[in-house]
Amino acid sequence: MALSKWLLMMIAHPNEVPILLQYYIYHKPKRDITAKQEHPTSGWDRASMRRCWEFLDAAGRSYSAVIKELEGELARVVCLFYLVLRALDTIEDDMTLPLAVKQRLLCDFHIHSRTPGWAFNESGPDEKDRQLLVEYPVVVAELADLAPGYRDAILAIAEKMGRGMADVVARDESSPYLETIADYDLYCHHVAGLVGEGLSLLFAASGKESPDLASQLELSNNMGLLFQKTNIIRDFAEDADQGRFFWPREIWGKDKYGGGFARAEDMRARPIIAKGSSTEVELEQRALHVLSAMSVFKFVAIPATMALATLELCFMNPKVFRQNVKIRKAMAASLIMRSTSAREVAHIFREYARKIHARARPEDPNFIRIGIACGKIEQWCEHHYPSFLHFSSDRNDKRNSEAIDPTDARGAMFLASEKEEYERTQAVHVRRVSGELGGEEPVIRKGRVGDGAMQGIVIYAAVGLLAVVYWVLRVPH
Repeated sequence: MALSKWLLMMIAHPNEVPILLQYYIYHKPKRDITAKQEHPTSGWDRASMRRCWEFLDAAGRSYSAVIKELEGELARVVCLFYLVLRALDTIEDDMTLPLAVKQRLLCDFHIHSRTPGWAFNESGPDEKDRQLLVEYPVVVAELADLAPGYRDAILAIAEKMGRGMADVVARDESSPYLETIADYDLYCHHVAGLVGEGLSLLFAASGKESPDLASQLELSNNMGLLFQKTNIIRDFAEDADQGRFFWPREIWGKDKYGGGFARAEDMRARPIIAKGSSTEVELEQRALHVLSAMSVFKFVAIPATMALATLELCFMNPKVFRQNVKIRKAMAASLIMRSTSAREVAHIFREYARKIHARARPEDPNFIRIGIACGKIEQWCEHHYPSFLHFSSDRNDKRNSEAIDPTDARGAMFLASEKEEYERTQAVHVRRVSGELGGEEPVIRKGRVGDGAMQGIVIYAAVGLLAVVYWVLRVPH
């Protein structure tokens, strides 16, 4: 960051300066893909793969940084997967292409991705990722070098996504609006849910996650839906300026959800509440819970926490309908540093769910739905990570790594139950010992051995004395 930006931040947002300083000083990348020892897995020694990494950086540095943190060849595989889907998305978004040309390109894109030397030079001049399609042969060449399991998974998802996008652009010709929530979910599945399915296939094929992850279609789909629906809410103003509307008429056109507008554009004059989907958040928590490899976990967890922070920022925020709303860099840095374990991510989800619930208004038709959605997030977190259990931040403190809060009613009940169980066990032990001693209670006094113990000592001494006498008598003199 430039010095002028730091000075401006110190004046306008002084609390953010320490967070960013901590991030820039202490948060170092776990991996340098340009290092010589990383060349066999990152492919940096090949000109075609270097160009692919450059395209990834140009597409989005936030995505790029997270992808590069993945271990081994998985980073290179996910990079290529991202570029293939980015190229598809560029074709779908290009408003200069005739419908027939666009549909044919989308449906056949998986075939073009297998064809050496294929490139596309007819994208509109204002398309941000036009150059990716112009130099697409470098992506095709790198795809050909992948293991068949990786390559087939990427191209299978590209085929499904291309055909789904072709259906979407055909709908755009007849109406600029989606009609129902089911149409909305189907669109998000085509453009994002399939991304989640593809990533699950790649994670399972890499061996870093269980093979069963590849069959978790509902979790994988909803992982993508959470990100896509968040982006649609955040980018409403930008999409409206370009004549694109993704919220369905069922939401903004009916009083049931607080709408009642004739056109989606009218929401700018009297905005309705920006809402996400609780189902995707809940299933995202479950998806994070089943991941085992740390690099894969962080790859999924960091965008998820940022998505929930973005939803919280957009909720009840009329700026969504006038400008693009994004979380600040300091918040993003804080979320990156905090998203290190499933427990901490669950606490982040609960934190933002509580903020959303606190701003909900009783007069809103969705007030009860919002309360139920936030309650489900709270319930999931409490079930898996009870709040009356506290863990020490000191990793070297083995004895006090876990503590129970006695001021919490559940903690007090747990401690009382534990004490009762201990006393019951002690009573059983005393009765057992008492029975072995003929009904007499064992006597244990401070500084003095009990009678039963004394009898044992006398017996051992007598046996020892007899053994010594026997040895003396047997030894010849």
